Amino acid sequence: MIEEHGKWIMCGHDLFEEAPLKNHAQIREYIHEVGFVPLFKNEIPGFSIEEHSYNGGWWGEDPNLDPWAFREFIAGQEDIVYGKLFGGKAGFITKEWLPIFARIRRDGYDFDSRYEDGLASHRAKMIMDTLEQHNSMPSHILKQEAGFGKGGEKGFDSTINQLQMQIYIIAAGFARKKNKQGQEYGWPGVILAMTEKVFGYDYVRSAYSMDLNEAKNKIRESAIKRYEIPSEKIMDKVLGLK
Repeated sequence: MIEEHGKWIMCGHDLFEEAPLKNHAQIREYIHEVGFVPLFKNEIPGFSIEEHSYNGGWWGEDPNLDPWAFREFIAGQEDIVYGKLFGGKAGFITKEWLPIFARIRRDGYDFDSRYEDGLASHRAKMIMDTLEQHNSMPSHILKQEAGFGKGGEKGFDSTINQLQMQIYIIAAGFARKKNKQGQEYGWPGVILAMTEKVFGYDYVRSAYSMDLNEAKNKIRESAIKRYEIPSEKIMDKVLGLK
């Protein structure tokens, strides 16, 4: 996504027929092929779903052409993680790579230990304590229940993004809001869950004993095999390895 003359323009293919990724099934296959990938264009050429999709389908009226809608079919699956996983922006990581990213992003901490050592905020603790009581929660309900509603704590979105970058919470699906009559309305909003509740405590933390540099190099080597990397500094920034 680039800005030209004050307008945001999606990168990718001009013709739907030429786009390698035309539907959510093909996107799923691509995610499994590469292991981890951001949704949107970034500093690494080709390292996004956007660049391999039809650029005229985003946020359109036809969900069969819209990669933004496709992500709703992928989030919450047992084999793929979706969330704000790359620089606070949306992306995907396969289950296979999840423990490696958790090792790096958490630096060996479970959340409670991070909080006890003063490395996590009280706002993050409020969110994690609320999610601990549920299997999953729509974001707008979590915001209220965790004390971020009107007159409550500020910084809900930034705290949620940080917890996703640290792999403590992930997107477990999408759902629209409901009015008092039970009727759905508006755009689908994200449903959030603690990562361990989705993939299991032991599995998520199964790479905690791996050497940190070994874990980072494993991800770097996989990216280098597939993409033209401008520099290691840019690679580490995009992949969240800093």
